[in-house]
Order: sequence, then structure tokens, then C-alpha cells
Amino acid sequence: MIKQVRKETRHPVLSKTITLLLLQLLNFQLNMAASTLTNLRPVTKVVQGQKMKEGAGVTICRTVGTSMLRNLDPYLMLDELKLPAKSAFAGFPDHPHRGFETCSIMLEGQMEHRDSQGNQGVIGPGGVQWMTAGRGIIHSEMPKSTDGMLWGFQLWINLPKKDKMCKPRYQDYQRGEIPVVESSPGASVRVMAGSHGGVIGPIKMRNPGLLMDVRLAPGANVTQEVPLGWSGFAYVYDGEGKICGNRAHPEHALVLGPGDHVTATGGSGTNGLKFLLIAGKPIGEPIVQHGPFVMNTQEEIYQAFRDYQTGRLQDPADNPWKGDDGEL
Repeated sequence: MIKQVRKETRHPVLSKTITLLLLQLLNFQLNMAASTLTNLRPVTKVVQGQKMKEGAGVTICRTVGTSMLRNLDPYLMLDELKLPAKSAFAGFPDHPHRGFETCSIMLEGQMEHRDSQGNQGVIGPGGVQWMTAGRGIIHSEMPKSTDGMLWGFQLWINLPKKDKMCKPRYQDYQRGEIPVVESSPGASVRVMAGSHGGVIGPIKMRNPGLLMDVRLAPGANVTQEVPLGWSGFAYVYDGEGKICGNRAHPEHALVLGPGDHVTATGGSGTNGLKFLLIAGKPIGEPIVQHGPFVMNTQEEIYQAFRDYQTGRLQDPADNPWKGDDGEL
């Protein structure tokens, strides 16, 4: 039997016309979506980062989780790590967690995560790890890079009471698994969680939220919808510019007030403006925190310590690479 091969005839002019029409349709849809946003979120507070030591003496810069901003429900802490890799070699040795989630984001260098049951993974530049500690994890986070810079962030996210004792879960995503949306000339948005321009990020969140890495060239603009009632903030890590009309500088968190959207413009400097945009639905429950344990009552904290001291914090039967439904 002879196979018939169909040869397609290309029409360059027609292809360009179709592409142009599709781009115009996309811009129309984006403009229509933006036109329904009427309430710009104001910046209600600006928090300058505080330098401190964590882990085995590694210097970090903290905004959320300080005396200036104890928490922003559901967010408990945000640290930026930025120093030569050789200065961070001691890393963050074994430590426990219960009752919340962590998100590690790498810009430069590599970080290895390893837990007490031998589960491990490495995230490289542009990679993200979302860890649901749930009922208990004991793990370490150690630099794999020995040269260059180690630059990244760790965000702590609270869990509602109904999920605090859920099964632990890891979600590791490398750079190529995180979509980037070129929303306008000079504006790119890495969508880790939530949605921008119709593109949805890969992280599966137990509590509704969004997590984005926004990068604006000088003079470029971006608009992002943030649902009414959600808490939110922007953390600037490079360059300068304006967020919701307020000046934005590195190592500062800009807390966002009520509204339905956020705008930002890159400054005139060569680096433009780069920031993390973080928002989520408040949980509205009591927060009782003691170091790496975040629960609703003091008795639950005592129980976490007892479980840790007696070796019952992390259940060997738990497979953290699978979700509650068995999905990898």
C-alpha cells in the first residue's frame, strides 16, 4: 500500500494576517478584562526588610514576619536570600515544620531539599518548590552551588484548621515548567500560581491565591487582577519604579489595601522593576506560632513539640510526592 502524503501549501501573507488578527483579538480580550477593573488597590504600608541570621548563620532579609508586619493573613513570612554561594554553604540543616506551607523560589544558584525519610529534590535558577508541611516534615535546605550567587526567596503560607494535619506534599517545578506571559511590550509575568492573561500557573494551592514574578523594562506597564477581599503585597527585589502609584525600591514590601487590581510601571533605570506579587484569601482563624510550628491553639503547639521529640512528627508511610488523590 502506498501512503499518500499531503503537501501543505504555505501562504506567508495569509499566515501573517491570521497571526495579526489573533494578536488583535488577544489584546481586545485583555483590554476588555482590564476595563472591568475599577478599584485600584492603594498601598497602605511600606515595610523595609530587616537583615537577620537564619539556619546555620545564613544572612537573609525579612519583611513579612517582623515587628513591622507580623503576618498578612494567610502569609506568615517572606525572606530573601542573596549572597555569594560560598557564604551560604552552611545552609539550613534539619528542622521541623507543621501546620503551614512553604514556597522556595530560586533566581540564581541551586538549593537541595531533603527530608528525614530520604525524599529529596533540587531546584535550580528559575525553579520553585511548594511544600505542604501539613501534619509534619523534618527537612534540610542546603545550597548545591559553590560558585556565583545564591539568590532566592522563601514564603510561608498558613493553612486553615481543616488542613493543618493533612498529608505532606511536595511540588517541584523547574524554570521550563513555569509559564511566562509577555503581557505588553517590555512586561513579562512568570505565573507560578493564579492566572495572568488567561495563563494559569502550575502550583496547586489549598487556599486560593496567586504568586507571580513580574519583570518590567523601563517604562513598561502591567495590570493584574486581585480578587476583592484578598490580602496582598508586592516585594521588590531589583530595580525601581511604581506600584499602584507608589515608589518601589528593593528590599521593601508594599502592602496592598482593598481593591480589585494592581498596576505597576518600570522605572527609568537600566534594571526596570522586578517584584514578586503575592495575594491570597484570608483564612480568618487564630494563629499560634512557635518557631516552625503554626497551629490554632497553644495545646496544638505543645503536641507538635511532643511529636517531634518522640520521633512521630513525620510519618514514614506518607508519600509527599503524591497528593491526597494519589496524583503525582
